[in-house]
Amino acid sequence: MSSSPAMVAASGNDFSGSLAMPCCTNNPNNKDSMEDLVALKISLLGDYHIGKTSFLTKYVGKEKGEEGFSITGLNHMDKTLCVSGARISYNIWEVEGDVSHIPVACKDSVAMLFMFDLTSRCTLNSIISWYQQARKWNQTAIPVLIGTKFDDFAQLPLDVQWTIALQARAYAKALNATLFFSSAAYNINVNKIFKFITAKIFNLPWTLERNLTIGEPIIDY
Repeated sequence: MSSSPAMVAASGNDFSGSLAMPCCTNNPNNKDSMEDLVALKISLLGDYHIGKTSFLTKYVGKEKGEEGFSITGLNHMDKTLCVSGARISYNIWEVEGDVSHIPVACKDSVAMLFMFDLTSRCTLNSIISWYQQARKWNQTAIPVLIGTKFDDFAQLPLDVQWTIALQARAYAKALNATLFFSSAAYNINVNKIFKFITAKIFNLPWTLERNLTIGEPIIDY
């Protein structure tokens, strides 16, 4: 499938600014390097087969299974960044679809990413249940609602896109969450989502541009 102008533009915007850069001193055997490292936990939640793992590996920049580990129902990867002179390690836990793993994934998280497939309405309808279960274990984490597979979603008729976008925006409002449409395949809004989380956590000046245009990757807050 060829890239649409909207997808090319959105993908390019992911790399604007220097809010959080990959850290060049990421040697786990360096004691001094580890002592000044701040570890923060992030949870990825949502139904099976909605693109969570592709989203995670795209952000971390590794192939599935590299520099991470997986147990039944859970996947874990790390990414270390330099943020305003500090070294931050995001410990990212993906719940593969089984709600029984929510306590492990969500306890002590600073952000929870609730994810659904933009081409599958039932995965969006599941979000409220995921949110309710997650909040039993964590009442303080920043909530983010993420629609995956925007590249496939963009091929749907505009009236269908409008209906799904309207429902997604309503869900985001109910969860008091920022909404992003994303695509791991085209790297649309993947990095931008984590820049947003970083800015929120550390109260950093970074402007997130709202986009409500149907046919483009929506960002709503």
